[in-house]
Amino acid sequence: MRPKRRRAAYLASASGSSVPLLVQSRGLARRYGSGQAAVDALLDASFDIEEGEFVAIMGPSGSGKSTLMHLIGLLDRPTGGSLSLLGDDTARLSPDELAGLRNRRIGFVFQAYNLLPRHTTVENVELPLAYSGIRRRERQAKARAALETVGLAQRENHWPSELSGGEQQRAAIARALVADPALILADEPTGALDSRSGAAILSVFQSLNRAGRTILVVTHHEQVAQHARRVLRLQDGRIIADERLALEHDPPVLARAPKLTRIVPPAKAVSA
Repeated sequence: MRPKRRRAAYLASASGSSVPLLVQSRGLARRYGSGQAAVDALLDASFDIEEGEFVAIMGPSGSGKSTLMHLIGLLDRPTGGSLSLLGDDTARLSPDELAGLRNRRIGFVFQAYNLLPRHTTVENVELPLAYSGIRRRERQAKARAALETVGLAQRENHWPSELSGGEQQRAAIARALVADPALILADEPTGALDSRSGAAILSVFQSLNRAGRTILVVTHHEQVAQHARRVLRLQDGRIIADERLALEHDPPVLARAPKLTRIVPPAKAVSA
């Protein structure tokens, strides 16, 4: 019989905080290859991420930040150490269980948007729900609510080719939100955008975080990292700094996120 797994509600950080832990990493490592050709992409990474945090994982190319995101996102398995997500020891989970946990509880936002060109905006956003067997009417209602959240309700019937880069990325954020995930992972989400559109996307993430969403952003840009509340800095596969940032005029994070339609201010505050 498999040992009973602890849930996130019963986990506490090393600091003694009563806020639930979403991610707990201890000595996490990832090696690629073997023998003389082995490459250690990540070494001895230990940290906690609590519910409601906004964390930037920052470092130059080859520092291990994408490897770390892939491990947290359950897209890869570690070769050393341990990783718990939402109270589950991921080493104890089968591939099907990992896929189920990833699909239900993690929302992904990528640099390239990854919108399907032959689907409208609202159809792209509802796709994760279609894979979960949710009925079409409910899928559409949730997708429209997610688009309203990111200030894109007026573009729901447009094709991706009719959207600006900033609008496509907001649609991708809505798609990540639609299943109400516990954790949003964003990999260089402003990398393909101009500075104005990128700032608008970061404003969306900040608004989501103020409403209680837990967000991890992978970036090599200092300006992007400074929008987070905390920065994990990597170099040569190791965490070299864990910095807490104090943002001016930033209210405390809520314990839990409200419904999608209440997450961010009106669209004009995040227009791109």
